[in-house]
Amino acid sequence: MNGLVRFTAVISPIALLGTAIIILIAALPAIRYNGLFFFEHNAWKPGNSYGNTVVTNGIAHAPGAQFGGVFLIVGTLLAGLIAVLVGVPISVGAAIFIYKKLPQKISGLGNFLLEILAGIPSVIFGLWGALTFGPFLAHDISPIIANNVPKIGPLKFLTGNVGAGEGLLASGIILAIMIVPIVASTTAGLLKQVPEGLREGARALGMTDYEILKTVDLRWIKTGLIGSAVLGLGRALGETMAVAMVSGSFLGAIPNSIYSTMTTIAATIATQLDSALQDSTGFTISVLAEAGLVLLVINLVVNVFARIMISRSNKLQLPAG
Repeated sequence: MNGLVRFTAVISPIALLGTAIIILIAALPAIRYNGLFFFEHNAWKPGNSYGNTVVTNGIAHAPGAQFGGVFLIVGTLLAGLIAVLVGVPISVGAAIFIYKKLPQKISGLGNFLLEILAGIPSVIFGLWGALTFGPFLAHDISPIIANNVPKIGPLKFLTGNVGAGEGLLASGIILAIMIVPIVASTTAGLLKQVPEGLREGARALGMTDYEILKTVDLRWIKTGLIGSAVLGLGRALGETMAVAMVSGSFLGAIPNSIYSTMTTIAATIATQLDSALQDSTGFTISVLAEAGLVLLVINLVVNVFARIMISRSNKLQLPAG
């Protein structure tokens, strides 16, 4: 039994390490050829597939091939940031409402609806976003924001041409909706772990429900909230089909406004894989592997940062928590 437990405990790190090694090996030709160019430029040029193969530093590639991934990294981070900024507050509010305000019988229905939302395939979210939600944003919401926000400093990012509904804003909000079930269900589980005696003690001191929520519940679960937010961010960073369908899949440029068409690393890998397989040199596949490796590193950095935040949060935790 102990051997089985040890075996299952090491499966995850072994799988992660093995995946990273495989992706690294596949990405090595692109890393050698691109160098820092991948992190400094926005060019995405597969080159002339009908021309004679060119060999540079021992790496075969199509003539004129250039790949810069700055726009991929920026698009991924911006979409994930919007998803967290929009989705986490909604999720926490939904969890508080379901757990603390609804009667027990009805709260079970709320949890059931969250489970249904979590089970909807991402392609359905993408189809809804492309056909319904994106056009609704472009016609009814985005113009109000773009026309009323002053063009000052960072607020300029909220102005500009709202387009037809595809772009960064639509992608971020779709991702926010997709992470709501994860964050909300995790938050509800955390709230259930808060000792009722603490709430009763706070109520005996004359605190209102809001004060109890702020001083007892949220302080008790704040470490878990950071972890749930990271779970949601991880889902947002790695989402593929929904983003590919609503982002516009625009290659080679950083979004200049929140309404600009863009793409992410995961969506680009999905949309470009078919054409990459047509590259007889295999170099474009290597570039996609390099992009995937960057996404893996981003996820690892986010999780390490979350661990640091959780550690600091634990040091500042109330004695009761």
